[in-house]
Amino acid sequence: MTDPARARKLADRIQQIVAEMLERRIKDPRLGFVTVTDARLTNDLRDATVFYTVYGSDAERADSAAALDSAKGVIRSEVGKRTGVRHTPSLTFVPDALPDNARQINDLLAKARAADEQVAKVAEGALPAGEANPYREARSEEDVDETDGDDADNAGYSGS
Repeated sequence: MTDPARARKLADRIQQIVAEMLERRIKDPRLGFVTVTDARLTNDLRDATVFYTVYGSDAERADSAAALDSAKGVIRSEVGKRTGVRHTPSLTFVPDALPDNARQINDLLAKARAADEQVAKVAEGALPAGEANPYREARSEEDVDETDGDDADNAGYSGS
């Protein structure tokens, strides 16, 4: 087990190295517009997972995944040279689902906003169903004295 802070620093360094490699050294034509979003290391520093996003169609995403898989060895050797660790971690490239999740959340929020606007339009000229003030209010002693003397209100009540 290593220090989690050391693993996080090494993961950040691997992310930088992979991003630079994809930008400058890897010249595969199948590689689309790839952005490295995150890198994570296991606690034993043996395996690194690199998360990436690709803009484009599903076919372009598949081509970019194949290009990353074929360049994995070159990228791993460069990571080993530039990090100086005893054992170079094996690399696994995983498409990041974060942009898709964010897009889905934005769509749901837009639907909720539209539904709220529709409810606001319906309620625009609406009046309350009951009285203007539906809450019971405490009666003053004067109101109580006036109603106690009414025999019409207590008709049919036999006080026993």
